[in-house]
Amino acid sequence: MRARIAALMVAVAGITASMATPASAATTTEGTGAAACTAVVDHPCAWLEKDGGGIVGVAQVSPSSPAQLTLVQVEVRTQRAWGSPWVTVASATTVTNGFAKAVTPRVVTKDLRMICAVGGPALEASQHVTTCTGPF
Repeated sequence: MRARIAALMVAVAGITASMATPASAATTTEGTGAAACTAVVDHPCAWLEKDGGGIVGVAQVSPSSPAQLTLVQVEVRTQRAWGSPWVTVASATTVTNGFAKAVTPRVVTKDLRMICAVGGPALEASQHVTTCTGPF
């Protein structure tokens, strides 16, 4: 029972923290890279990096143990016009023991862009977490 209460308190603290900062600041924003990633175990951190004339989406996940099989998938999504659906235009997936990082191929577009990542323990799909940057 105490473990459940503790888990609930951690979840509430995480929700409160994410509401206190903008979504783009909670994950990371354009140009900040890995240095600004939040250090949350088994939660992906996503950002974009400029690459020549385009951008690449980058995501990483820190595992709860170095032997854990960890999954991270990153996508670059675009939106042509406000209200139209977001379309995945590039993606990359990494599954490895320990720390995992994935980088998409370069995307060149003038459309709205968003980087989304899914990550966590590879063998525990129910524990995968999705995070996205704000549109830019």
